[in-house]
Amino acid sequence: MFDTFSSALISVWLSMSGMPQSLSSAVDVLQTTPWLVNAVSADNTTNALLQQYLRELAVAGLPIAAQGVWLQSGPIVLSSNQGATPLPAASLTKVATTLVALETWGAEHRFETVIGTTGAVQQGVVNGDLVIQGSGDPLFVWEQAFAVGNALNKLGITKVTGNLVIAGNFQMNFEVMPDKAGELLKQGLNASDWSEDAIAQYQSLPPGTPRPQLEIAGAVRVIPASSLPQTQEVLRHQSLPLAQILKLMNVYSNNVISQTLADLAGGAAVVAQKAAALSGAPAQEVLLVNGSGLGVENRISPRAVYAMLSAVQRYALAHNLTIADLFPIAGKDQGTIQDRSIPGGSVVKTGTLNDVSSLAGVLPTRDRGLIWFVIMNRGSDVEGLRVQQDQFLQSLTQQWGAVTTVPIAIAPRRPIDPASALSNLSDRNEVLLAP
Repeated sequence: MFDTFSSALISVWLSMSGMPQSLSSAVDVLQTTPWLVNAVSADNTTNALLQQYLRELAVAGLPIAAQGVWLQSGPIVLSSNQGATPLPAASLTKVATTLVALETWGAEHRFETVIGTTGAVQQGVVNGDLVIQGSGDPLFVWEQAFAVGNALNKLGITKVTGNLVIAGNFQMNFEVMPDKAGELLKQGLNASDWSEDAIAQYQSLPPGTPRPQLEIAGAVRVIPASSLPQTQEVLRHQSLPLAQILKLMNVYSNNVISQTLADLAGGAAVVAQKAAALSGAPAQEVLLVNGSGLGVENRISPRAVYAMLSAVQRYALAHNLTIADLFPIAGKDQGTIQDRSIPGGSVVKTGTLNDVSSLAGVLPTRDRGLIWFVIMNRGSDVEGLRVQQDQFLQSLTQQWGAVTTVPIAIAPRRPIDPASALSNLSDRNEVLLAP
């Protein structure tokens, strides 16, 4: 006979494994307080492996008190070190941003950029300004500018007599200053003005992609969204779905995307508060000053990182996704893990500063199931710390056995190729004005 607490542990384990829940009535107990699993005895074998790992760090001159580790499988905390201590998180901060972004907008949300004109279009010429209304798309890059230019050309528009007016939250190529982003857009709309960088990006597109030709006679002007002039909307460009934006953000650990999403969600303090609430982590263990992880001021405890990762997985499973649709997969994705020796099939997030190296995620094993891990190291030999992290995960795999097939709970359900995702523009433009 299970008591209520044991029922809660098992129910959450079933949920995290993607299996049907037979004890779902108790699931909220542990979902809101995931560190309660400390009541379950740690695993002696895994703890021995962790102690060996910590001893090796100590031999290298690193204080054990500065190294945070959390290891959990189902309802059991296998082992930990400084698990409740907020430590510099680096880009593990993006786990918090990912969770809050999903809960704020939803996995399918698309940010829209609306293009309009202030004057009539006559014989392919806009007699007025071209107005761009941004809504915060953090992944508007060269390929999107080309697509918008080609769509406008298809409508017969080839020249603008006025200015390129930027209103709202518009950025391009990770340039967040709207005037500079506007200059990049103006260049991207007209192949005659392309830089070498723009040409290189165009050459990565499918053969036969048109080269936009849209001449804008005036300058780039930035206006407040509240001062938007009366316009005729001609085109609406949509971003990738948020889940794909998050996948790309996490694969390449892009700071601008993460900061943009955090700002749109209300800022670092709001992200910290919401991430703690959504995951059940103690608020005092999620301390953020920005949404990207730049700087040692962002501090999160190892167990809070685990709590947020598990909350992301719960959200994903409820929306026909898994954590692998949002974070890089070892042995498949490139980005920050392309030169790592992380066991294949693991889903991970890296974090790096000058004296911080972090790695967190989920490791599939044959005999122990899914092992959720958080490793937060402090030391100046970042490359050496990465090697030791990978070796530690390999030791867990050797102890508990490698899987022949990635468990369905962490297999991607809607996989994308990060290298080609931005070139798939077939359904991203909505024409609002008949040609």
